[in-house]
Amino acid sequence: MIEAINISQAIFTFIVIIYSIILHEIAHGYAAYIQGDETAYRMGRLTLNPLPHIDMVGSVFVPLFAFLSLGTFFGWANPVPYNVHNIRTKIGHAFVAAAGVLTNLLLALLTGIVFKVLAAQGVLTYDMGVALLTIIKINVSLAFFNLIPVPPFDGMSILQALFPRLHINSRVIYNPLYMIGAILVASVLYSMFMPTLFGWVTSLLS
Repeated sequence: MIEAINISQAIFTFIVIIYSIILHEIAHGYAAYIQGDETAYRMGRLTLNPLPHIDMVGSVFVPLFAFLSLGTFFGWANPVPYNVHNIRTKIGHAFVAAAGVLTNLLLALLTGIVFKVLAAQGVLTYDMGVALLTIIKINVSLAFFNLIPVPPFDGMSILQALFPRLHINSRVIYNPLYMIGAILVASVLYSMFMPTLFGWVTSLLS
């Protein structure tokens, strides 16, 4: 029975990770769409169907490895494309870059509100609390992970949008060795700061 519960919790966690990552990417595309760029829309990327978004490494293997071995939550999906020439202002570019992080924070906030309301009404069960806390932790983790100012994460994209002269060659960013190094740096920063951040989240919900 305990093994069945653990398996169901793992499946639930994995599903939440996948869709939190997908909503993060959709937010980038939608932020561009409302500013007049239809690239993501025309490519069928503004959809909750996971298949167009899944990157086998970032959406499956990395999240599974991180969760099962380290107990952390991070990963990525196939980046949603947009035409930079259709976004006319630095603020617009920064909004597109930040949209994914803002979406994860909004999901965490809304879930936290549900948690507090159910707890205040005395109807929050243990299982419901664990499920809601899982959603909150995953989305806070994804927001923090993506805000790290190391390319190709959103933190660096936001800085580049606000300061266009801060340019890094894409051939460097997408070099496999660089990607491994970037993930390692992000993982170290994540492990340093997330326990404190999770402590703050827990105190706000208590």
